Amino acid sequence: MFLFMIILLGISLLVLLVSFFLRDPIKDLRNDLDQMSIQQVQELYKIKKKLKVLEEELMIGDEEFNSIHTPPMNRPFPEGIVTPSVDSVHAIIKHQVWTLAGQGIPLDKIAAQSSLSVSQVQQIIKERDGDGR
Repeated sequence: MFLFMIILLGISLLVLLVSFFLRDPIKDLRNDLDQMSIQQVQELYKIKKKLKVLEEELMIGDEEFNSIHTPPMNRPFPEGIVTPSVDSVHAIIKHQVWTLAGQGIPLDKIAAQSSLSVSQVQQIIKERDGDGR
């Protein structure tokens, strides 16, 4: 019986020593998960940086476009520039005009944002009201 207890104690010590030298699969999983998390955060940071740069470029592009192509509010289009008729205005711009008018934005600001004249904006709004919307 005493011999049996010593053998069990020896086996338990041997198993304990072996457990210190074996690789822990859960530790490997944790390391892999940490690495993936770090990579994901880095990629998200890069994407946000690129998005910020693109937004800045678009804002600069909008300012340049509006300063070049938008006529002054109180003067008509310069001579030689043909203004598009209300029928030829794209549906997206018409929808934008209707949305801005629904928000209570003044007609001159709507005209500046949509690159249309105030009279064209008025015609587009009348067109919507005529459709029964």
